[in-house]
Amino acid sequence: MNAKPYPKYKASGVEWLGDVPEHWTVKGASKGFEIQLGKMLQPDAGDKEDLEVPYLKSQHVQWERVRVEEPPQMWASPRDVMKYGIRDGDLLVCEGGDVGRAAIVRKPEPQTIIQNALHRVRSSDNNDVRFLMRVLEHASAQDWFSILCNRSTIAHFTSEKFGALTVPFPPPAEQQAIADFLDERTEKLDGLLGKKRELIGKLKEKRSALISRTVTKGLPPEAAAKVGLTPNPKLKPSGISWLGDIPEHWEVVSVRYAFYNLDFRRIPIAGEDRAYVEKKYPYYGASGIIDHVENYIFDETLILVAEDGANLLSRSSPLAFLAQGKYWVNNHAHILKPISGDIRFWVQVLATYDYSPLVSGAAQPKLTSDRLGGTRVPQPPCEEQAAIANFLEGETSQIDRMIQKVETAIEKLTEYRTALITAAVTGKIDVRKKR
Repeated sequence: MNAKPYPKYKASGVEWLGDVPEHWTVKGASKGFEIQLGKMLQPDAGDKEDLEVPYLKSQHVQWERVRVEEPPQMWASPRDVMKYGIRDGDLLVCEGGDVGRAAIVRKPEPQTIIQNALHRVRSSDNNDVRFLMRVLEHASAQDWFSILCNRSTIAHFTSEKFGALTVPFPPPAEQQAIADFLDERTEKLDGLLGKKRELIGKLKEKRSALISRTVTKGLPPEAAAKVGLTPNPKLKPSGISWLGDIPEHWEVVSVRYAFYNLDFRRIPIAGEDRAYVEKKYPYYGASGIIDHVENYIFDETLILVAEDGANLLSRSSPLAFLAQGKYWVNNHAHILKPISGDIRFWVQVLATYDYSPLVSGAAQPKLTSDRLGGTRVPQPPCEEQAAIANFLEGETSQIDRMIQKVETAIEKLTEYRTALITAAVTGKIDVRKKR
């Protein structure tokens, strides 16, 4: 930040603001803004004049942007539409959920109103709602809403709390200058962040494609030659659509013939033993580490395959992964042990497979043991499995390092973005003039 500080400061009397420029005032938000809580959900018409109108709720408001494709509808009277209606440039602030989260609404549909999980904020006395949004971002970054709204229970940022929230008030022209400065700077930073996130996406796609190609077609020619394998081996049809052609000397086997299924070896843990184990060892299920339902313990490296259909289809957790050391597993993951070969190769094969066509059950989708056991997978010779696993470990570790480097850059840019907003809205830097 090249901007200089203001010449003089004074104590704001507010912990999360600190000192502010001497000429700024500090007062309750309601002293400079009109705050209107939204309408309680009305599912039916209460009068013949009532209208069915679109409305926004807290889920639609993300930091700095309102995200909605097709807003839901509720019934409201013409008077309600006037009272709770929104227009271009209004600031919307979450009353519940992630309290204090705020965004400026742009070009809403005609007659759109807000539900009572949102506040609508408009300026009075020429104050800038964009500046207030940035102040709320700073308050959130300082975790002030956790203190103000008691997140240990159901948090609510009531109209009273919002109106009483002590915020800085630079002169209106200065608020606009700060808001303009932050709009310009954050837009540039967001562009950089977007490019870096896009790069991470491409690196992950490259990683997945490399694994998929290698476990179904074998090593690239140069890598194969280095370990004494035949480069570009002849291919044969696998008879399986997702596999296509595979090296001629490979086999295709069902999971039930390539693995021991150890689901039956789960050992329940209860009482004092359970309390001890809960604190000491990780607990795996369909969603990764969890902390409830049936408890079972293992003490060897095995492959776990998620059984819960929702997680399989959303890919919110690894479909297959290695579990090492002591851990426990609930009945939402299948436990497999290779009969032969390299476990590192097998976990990559199982993680690559698309299980979604095998998932059954509408209410609670599941990948059953029978369907998993009937899945057909490629089986190279054991020594080739090891060579593939070694190759993938080397190649994916390089990609993972690149991903980690970009993620570190994203973290630093995000921290800088937050610090820039804080410095501007608390007056630690003077952005009134270009320097």
